[in-house]
Amino acid sequence: MSTTRRKALLLGLAFAATTSTIQPALAQSATQSLARESVIETIKQDGVLRVGLSVFAPWSMRDKNGELIGFELDVGRALAVDMGVDVEFIPTAWDGIIPQLVSGNFDVIISGMSITPERNLTVNFSDPYAFSGQTILANKPMTDGLALEEYNTPDIIFSARRGATPATVIATLFPEAQLLLFDEEAAAVQEVLNGNAHATMFAEPAPSIEARRYPEKLHVPFDRTFLATGEGFALRKGDPDALNFFNNWIAARTASGWLKERNDYWFKGDDWQSEVAE
Repeated sequence: MSTTRRKALLLGLAFAATTSTIQPALAQSATQSLARESVIETIKQDGVLRVGLSVFAPWSMRDKNGELIGFELDVGRALAVDMGVDVEFIPTAWDGIIPQLVSGNFDVIISGMSITPERNLTVNFSDPYAFSGQTILANKPMTDGLALEEYNTPDIIFSARRGATPATVIATLFPEAQLLLFDEEAAAVQEVLNGNAHATMFAEPAPSIEARRYPEKLHVPFDRTFLATGEGFALRKGDPDALNFFNNWIAARTASGWLKERNDYWFKGDDWQSEVAE
């Protein structure tokens, strides 16, 4: 081997040795940088978990003293306790809740948000921590005796919360019907109660509760649910550490039975109803 070729070989070996050391170091540095930028680190440093939610029973609602109660409040408080931080709940209009998350106004959405491909283009979702479907709540005198297919006519008026899953489901299943949109679910229900809309749609147990509250005016006309998908925490994209932590927290609380116990309390029982105004 000539002297020139020997030098080239030695240089090549030295370069290979150098890059084999640098590449893992660069990868480790990038991983550490991602971890430092995770919202989990921000929550730990600030000592507070900021939760965005929209008010709708029984996920989250006001009690007689104006305090927030509901399934989401239990979930958010337990999550904060397990992280060793305080929790701040930030009520937000439903149609603005994802933009507010993306803008950094809170750390995570815990608000009965159904996991959909459309939303997943903007935010990441944890594994489901609850499952619910949509049920029709109708004005009894206006709809008594109507078959399901008869709701899909131009004479039928639905109401729904703007930007919420029921609005999408109604538009998909009943494209011929009219659809009125409101900022709050309570307003959509009130339209049906007042006879300004024939029906609305939202997740159980709320429709059945409203039907029991106003048996002369409201009813749940069909014993079926629509779009029974899971609900997950929504978080900003590009944060694998937070996604991993939330998924593991949900798995642990599911395995212990705590999530089911809390879900059963708020969705299958009515002990909490004395805490809220009629």
